[in-house]
Amino acid sequence: MNAEVQNIIDRLADGDDLSINEWIKIIGEDYDTTYLFDRADGIRRKYYGTDVYIRGLIEISNYCKNNCLYCGIRRDNESVERYRLSDEEILECASSGYELGFRTFVLQGGEDGAFSTKRVESIVSSIKEKYSDCAVTLSLGEREYEDYKMWFDAGADRYLLRHETANREHYYILHPKEMSYENRKRCLYDLKKIGFQVGCGFMVGSPFQEVECLAEDMMFIREFKPDMIGIGPFISHAATPFSDCENGTLDLTLKMLALLRLTCQKALIPATTALGTIHPAGREMGLKVGANVVMPNLSPVGVREKYSLYDNKICTNEEAAECIRCLERRVEGAGYKIVVSKGDSKV
Repeated sequence: MNAEVQNIIDRLADGDDLSINEWIKIIGEDYDTTYLFDRADGIRRKYYGTDVYIRGLIEISNYCKNNCLYCGIRRDNESVERYRLSDEEILECASSGYELGFRTFVLQGGEDGAFSTKRVESIVSSIKEKYSDCAVTLSLGEREYEDYKMWFDAGADRYLLRHETANREHYYILHPKEMSYENRKRCLYDLKKIGFQVGCGFMVGSPFQEVECLAEDMMFIREFKPDMIGIGPFISHAATPFSDCENGTLDLTLKMLALLRLTCQKALIPATTALGTIHPAGREMGLKVGANVVMPNLSPVGVREKYSLYDNKICTNEEAAECIRCLERRVEGAGYKIVVSKGDSKV
């Protein structure tokens, strides 16, 4: 590693802002990442020790009004078998998750009008009434300020909404013109204003992504100061316009995870399922470079394959109990430990 790259890494770890050209250099240049990964893991251990927080993912619906060009549950994909969980099924997932030690439930779904503001409010209230020691995270896309506020007042603690890309031109390569780059940003700032712990994020290696796009992502995240950051490699889906595009790489995803840990040192950063999909030990590798969250699936096994955002997704056939035992072994093998905790952000 040359002295200039090491100096940039050290400055980032010390809290300095980088210029766009410095970001491009540290992301795009080829160098031995050992020092970067060691610094990232050291900062992660400084604030979180070896703790890894588990989030119970409940995929409530694969209906979506949007037509994002990269997504397997996009509106125009007629080959996907659509489903919606009932309120009772969602609460059953939470119940089984609680017994397994989960203290955060993530309700994720496409932008499905059947899950009205009132209906989601009722589900959130029911979970919080029954499990007062748990956090509820929502990941249900773009809504109006009033909708978000109602869910927050009902007890929702966190909200995940990937910005996908901070470059406006790139946004409209990935999304249809009917969607709005400005509205996505508006939603993120609304969520923060209301009081949610907010998560944003992006795909690594998405179609037509340049190093400059990733640099802009890092500058946006530095400015926004999210509580959570979700990134993973782009993985193509056969029933999308980007079916023939190359997938994102393990190496670049790990580099971006480490840079995120240096940039947002107290943030919650998951080692995503997508990372485990592109490499059998991808999630363990993610933990070693700064990630501190894993998100096992609590959805009914019968619907998991239908929530196919990308091809070859792992862990679609394992029962929740089987999955968590497997993850515990993997996490311990990487030198960390899963803890029973809500795992709030320290930002």
